Amino acid sequence: MNINKLCRGTLAPSAAIVFLAVVSAVLEQCPLRALADSQPVDRPWMDKTLSPDRRADLVLKEMTLDEKIGFVHGNGMPGWGSPRPNAYLGNGGAGFVLGVPRLGIPMIQMSDAAYGVRSSGENGRYSTALPSNLAAASSWDVQAACAYGALIGRELRAQGYNMTLGGGVNLTREPRNGRTFEYQGEDPILAGTLVGSRMKCEQAQHVMGDMKHYALNDQESGRNEVNVIIGKRAMRESDLLAFQIGIEIADPAGVMCSYNAVNGDFACENKYLLTDVLKKDWNFKGFVLSDWGGTHSTVKASAAGLDHEEPMDDFFGEKLKQAVESGKVPMSELDEHVHRILRSEFASGIVDDPVRKSVVDVEGGFETARRIAEQSIVLLKNDQGILPLDRAKLHSVAVIGPNANTSMISGGGSAQVDPPGHPATKWKEHVWFPTSPLKAISAKAPGVTVEYDSGVDRSTAAALAKKSDVAIVFAYQWTSEDFDLPSLSLPDNQDALIEQVAAANPRTIVVLETGSAVTMPWLSQVSGVLEAWYAGSKGADAVANILFGEVNPNAKLPMTFPRSEADLPHTHLVMPPPEAQDRSAVMKTGEAKPTFEVHYDEGLKVGYKWYDAENKPVLFPFGYGLSYTTFSYSGLKVNPGSETTVSFAVKNTGSRAGEEIAEAYASLPASAGEPPKRLVGWSKVYLNAGESKEVSVAVKPLYLSIYDEASNSWKLLPGSYAFMVGGSSQNLPLVQKVDFK
Repeated sequence: MNINKLCRGTLAPSAAIVFLAVVSAVLEQCPLRALADSQPVDRPWMDKTLSPDRRADLVLKEMTLDEKIGFVHGNGMPGWGSPRPNAYLGNGGAGFVLGVPRLGIPMIQMSDAAYGVRSSGENGRYSTALPSNLAAASSWDVQAACAYGALIGRELRAQGYNMTLGGGVNLTREPRNGRTFEYQGEDPILAGTLVGSRMKCEQAQHVMGDMKHYALNDQESGRNEVNVIIGKRAMRESDLLAFQIGIEIADPAGVMCSYNAVNGDFACENKYLLTDVLKKDWNFKGFVLSDWGGTHSTVKASAAGLDHEEPMDDFFGEKLKQAVESGKVPMSELDEHVHRILRSEFASGIVDDPVRKSVVDVEGGFETARRIAEQSIVLLKNDQGILPLDRAKLHSVAVIGPNANTSMISGGGSAQVDPPGHPATKWKEHVWFPTSPLKAISAKAPGVTVEYDSGVDRSTAAALAKKSDVAIVFAYQWTSEDFDLPSLSLPDNQDALIEQVAAANPRTIVVLETGSAVTMPWLSQVSGVLEAWYAGSKGADAVANILFGEVNPNAKLPMTFPRSEADLPHTHLVMPPPEAQDRSAVMKTGEAKPTFEVHYDEGLKVGYKWYDAENKPVLFPFGYGLSYTTFSYSGLKVNPGSETTVSFAVKNTGSRAGEEIAEAYASLPASAGEPPKRLVGWSKVYLNAGESKEVSVAVKPLYLSIYDEASNSWKLLPGSYAFMVGGSSQNLPLVQKVDFK
């Protein structure tokens, strides 16, 4: 019986049923690698002393055309089209790629894993929900990013996956973007550094890493039809710079191209993005895989630099084989695609250290999730020191808000992690993780009366608040892949709820569970605000630890909170989006074109750079976050060199220990034509009360350079540079000018 026919779906159904029954029983008892090892084939590529590239070359010489074609496309995913006869080989994840058993090359089993392994329910396993990516970015902590990635890597392997589809790093140009929570904020240096640190540690667990969505996938409305118009300099200094930094740090196995078009060509068939920038300028050695259904052609996409189609073989299956056989696609081009995938398998360690399913360390995952959440929760307001709460002075606490008695909300779409006891979450379903604020707060305050009201009836919630010493309102904003927010307001009349509760008791604290910025018309009426984001499996415990001062908050915003939508650069969003293209028609013609344009006229002015340049006041600035202690800065020194060093002292001027994220910015010479300032580095400093430390931040030349379109290169201009240091993008007490020659 021909296994190749089975895998291609051409074996007769009756024969396939018999064969699958036997094979599935065998596979249940022995891993694929063991079957491969039993074959009497000389395998010089199994020599671990050889480089990944050399090992890939040796395997490639042995592969047939059919095996090569099988390498450059997926084989479907649950819920996407009709199941293939080989669907049983999948692990229930987002997709899988056939291996070459006779050569000892394993299958690639992929799972979405933005802030935890999504597909755990499909294979009957549990996975930890970490705080969302935007939340984790609020820690500004590369060690936390490493712990985040390592946990996901371990849990991927425990569940039988050897490739992650996490690593989102699109910049927050449009805060209403439904996937803002999946990304790392609005600054390319912060976002790139954190995603690179995460993916480096994730791949260290011997899984294949991924960064996405490349590129300019900064909105979800009409994402399959939109053509983003932007200048080369603007994209190189913003969204692409984040990818560049992340790729340099992590050397990921894969980069996922996005749905949208950029300057006329879809991202997955965009030669400038895939070949000129990614593979040539950045020397990316991994492979490019399409977002699911993001491939639009065969010959054009292959020539542009797409290496792998997901989740099916609409263009990179039989059509690609025919194109190779007819000479429309050179064999050398196909070999390049396959080599990159093989090279990534060897470099990541999945060949030498095959995945074995095991039990997830649930308690260890909880501990990591809680610690990262504690570093991710941003204290935005703390009037008259209402926080931390003093148990000795508390008699009664009102906990108010939908589901605050049982759970906290998480983001939807492909990032959604299945909660315990709720396997196989439906697409874009509202999911509340079983982490109870009411229970966590009650546990921290024995002897204090803690009562709950859902807030559905605002009058009863206000009555409870009025008779309580403190009212804590848990408010939410649900966001998801595949749609954008109509506004930045809290949904379901929650603003009115907060206003009525605060009117009844000004000692009101608002805890926000959001995937992006929100407007706060009630801000002046409440005493405290915590931004908890999507806080993960142990979010309630982390919130309670901060409310009662067991943890001193140290997180800072990775994105600006505007006062209103009117202050955003302009309306990127098209609501409702145009009707999606008929994919069956695209498959027949092999051609697709975007149907509408969005002009990113703000260009370089992304996030805080826009508000600075336009002199627009904000609700809370980029880099902002309060602590239960205070800090002062002094003694700025700037030493130019091959790497400019910015040195200064930070002192804890308060009464308790805490961590300060000390931020360094630079303004470039006027001739650069840049926004007023850019982040160039930071340092997270732990200080006891009264303690002072000298801090040094190394600034790479790239972070002070501009991209010159004429020469297609980065340039460090001569002239006067101003370096600024402080606690947020709008609180920079130290300034020093330096002339660069």
